[in-house]
Amino acid sequence: MHGINDSLEFKPVRVAVLTVTDSRTAANDTSGDLLAQRIEDAGHILAARDLVADEVPTIQKTVGDWIDDPNIDAVVSTGGTGLTGRDVTPEAIRPLFEKEIEGFSVIFHQVSFQSVGLSTLQSRATAGLAKGTFIFALPGSNGAVKDGWDKVISHQLDSRHKPCNLVELMPRLMEK
Repeated sequence: MHGINDSLEFKPVRVAVLTVTDSRTAANDTSGDLLAQRIEDAGHILAARDLVADEVPTIQKTVGDWIDDPNIDAVVSTGGTGLTGRDVTPEAIRPLFEKEIEGFSVIFHQVSFQSVGLSTLQSRATAGLAKGTFIFALPGSNGAVKDGWDKVISHQLDSRHKPCNLVELMPRLMEK
């Protein structure tokens, strides 16, 4: 059986949120606000939050700093995963990955298809692992944040999710 086993202990994860945008500010970052609120509502710790322009060096610097921070277990970004010239989040973060989590994109698109149909093919949502930190890149719309967090990421960052979850892997991520 799969799903949340409420008899198990919940272990909060320290999550950083990054909004990648050329058009939003901290005052109107609805997708970042939504994501941060959902992380805290789930019982996790909002370890950091930032908003940066769609620029590869800026995205890499922010995510790279968080990967190096031992107080951050996961990074979730919103924005910059589309097909336009300014959408560069995947190009910025993929070089940081030590391992790509290919299944995330597959599952995200299955979930997203239920909400937006074939429009999901315009997203390049991706995920990976770097220095023991999970990194997820979601599209910038509120709907994509809801789909990505509520239906995919939240379950894998819940230590009670069975038959398995990403939290139980954390102690072994840096094994050699």
